[in-house]
Amino acid sequence: MSYQKKQTPRSLAWQRLAAALMAAPLFGLALPAQAQDFPAKAVRMVVPFGPGTTTDTISRLVADKMAHELGQSIIIDNKAGAGGTIGTAQVARSEPDGYTIVMGTVGTHAINKELYSKRGYDPEADFEPIAFIGQTPTFLVVGGNSPYHTVKELGEAAAKPPGITFSSAGSGTSGHLAGELLKDRLGVDMLHVPYKEGSMALQDVMSGEVQFMFYHPAAVLPHVKAGKLRAIGVSSKERSIAAPDVPSIAEQTNSEFDLVAWFMLYAPAGTPEPAMATLKKAAAIALADPELSAKLKAQGVEPGGESTKDLARFEKIEIAKWADLVRKSGAKVN
Repeated sequence: MSYQKKQTPRSLAWQRLAAALMAAPLFGLALPAQAQDFPAKAVRMVVPFGPGTTTDTISRLVADKMAHELGQSIIIDNKAGAGGTIGTAQVARSEPDGYTIVMGTVGTHAINKELYSKRGYDPEADFEPIAFIGQTPTFLVVGGNSPYHTVKELGEAAAKPPGITFSSAGSGTSGHLAGELLKDRLGVDMLHVPYKEGSMALQDVMSGEVQFMFYHPAAVLPHVKAGKLRAIGVSSKERSIAAPDVPSIAEQTNSEFDLVAWFMLYAPAGTPEPAMATLKKAAAIALADPELSAKLKAQGVEPGGESTKDLARFEKIEIAKWADLVRKSGAKVN
């Protein structure tokens, strides 16, 4: 008769522990292998604005170069609406595995924190920066037949009846807030006329229906060259590389005036470090490429410089700056 040793609860526990310890090294070896495989499929880059917008154009340029470095396609997914909050919130709720990223902007990750009471995401807590893509000033433009050639002339006209108006792509946008800051710096009042689309607002500036607006160089400079618009100021502290002959508003008003739109690539918070490292490396190599740099500059996008070395700190400063302007403007979206 064969004899089988009786298994006590204590001996069974020791066996399970031994089996777990033996398996642990094998399981640990599997993790780095998975990390090294990233990306094993296409990456989705959400653009929280529509096709043909400046953000969309920039995203496609960056995605093309990054895809080459990653060895996988980057699929552009336009999720427009509610000032960029719809697409951005979707990424915040997505699986933090590196396969879903978003092209954030000064709007989605700075202005909207104060402007929108219901965003569906926190721009700081819910995201981790991958790379600062660049920044672009906005140009203060008037119609090609406008009598105004300087910011001083604009201010003088605003101080007299019937005053002047300025348009924007919507209440709380960077163009609207730049106009509010200009009112403050000139000490005059101007009527803000918000539009649903920037292109519609720009058309009415060209026709003379409204006197001026702040808008991105990629959208306005072709019209400036055609004589339909005149650029009389730039919103950054320094002159823009896109049109160095246009004086900054800061130098024309002898005041603090430094507002730029910017673009930053983000991943959801909690994305594994190996995936983040791969994405950051691909973005850095792409942005160092002379061809991409030239294409971005053609869109008016300039490098961020030393001020954007610490991206988290840069974002905090920007959020505070734009929040102050939003509060002063009275703009709010529920």
